[in-house]
Amino acid sequence: MTKHLCKLAVLIAACFSVAGFAADSVTVPAQNVDPALRAMLPADIQKSGSLISVNNGSFPPYEIATSTNSLEGASADLANAMGELLGVTIHHASVSGLSGLLSGVNSGRYQLGFGPIGDYPDRQAKNTFIDFVQEFVVFAVHAGNPEKINGLEDTCGKRIAVMAGGSAEQVIRTQSARCTEAGKPAVHVQSFVDQPTSILAVRSNRSDAFFSSQAPLIYFVSKTNGQLELAGVGKKNGFHDIFQGAVVPKDSPLSKVVLAAFQTLFDNGTYAIIMKKWGLENNMIKAPGINLAKEATQ
Repeated sequence: MTKHLCKLAVLIAACFSVAGFAADSVTVPAQNVDPALRAMLPADIQKSGSLISVNNGSFPPYEIATSTNSLEGASADLANAMGELLGVTIHHASVSGLSGLLSGVNSGRYQLGFGPIGDYPDRQAKNTFIDFVQEFVVFAVHAGNPEKINGLEDTCGKRIAVMAGGSAEQVIRTQSARCTEAGKPAVHVQSFVDQPTSILAVRSNRSDAFFSSQAPLIYFVSKTNGQLELAGVGKKNGFHDIFQGAVVPKDSPLSKVVLAAFQTLFDNGTYAIIMKKWGLENNMIKAPGINLAKEATQ
């Protein structure tokens, strides 16, 4: 991420303060180093005592950038707990856009993307996902839903904001083609690099809706003083079951150790404590898994 974009991401994130959303009174239990887990790490990581996790800098309440190289949120708490288990420090780096994140992981510049990042079969060709949450995709719209956007079928001719390079962008572009095939106006797809910018586009009436993951939308909508609301809740909206997780290069040895570390955090209750702290209890799954996604988007 360029210096200008880093400053912009931090500035925008500051507009959506964590205060009042996170349960500040919740204490996340400290983890003891697990020698067996640490021994599973590649030798170079054991020697350096650190690894780098890349993020978009904007995926509340999972990832909330507090500077260009530090995070708050559920993923930050989980990464910290995992680092304690493994006896390493997990450093955070921000890039612009999902494509930059995935290419950075696959080039070896970063060891992993903690995410959670959408797990889809087409992405599994180059990546391994260690899934730890389930997600849903809905719309953030103006209060009262004046454009009556209650599902994909209502987006023809509308200005729909999406995250550039994400699965929601693929779905909305497919829907746009369906609109024109049916003789209706195409969807005006507006691609943005992060969540806050997309939300601001709706709030400033440059977009009719933001089509994105439900968990961060709940967070952002709660910060708009009643300006926005959710729509399309409870519908598939072009998706099958959506699993999200950390991502490493395909067949990376890190996948097994990250999975094992997640399983420990699930088993000892830390996962549930962190997810509930950030209001994400409805996104919890029973156990982490590798490449849980079996179906592509519709």
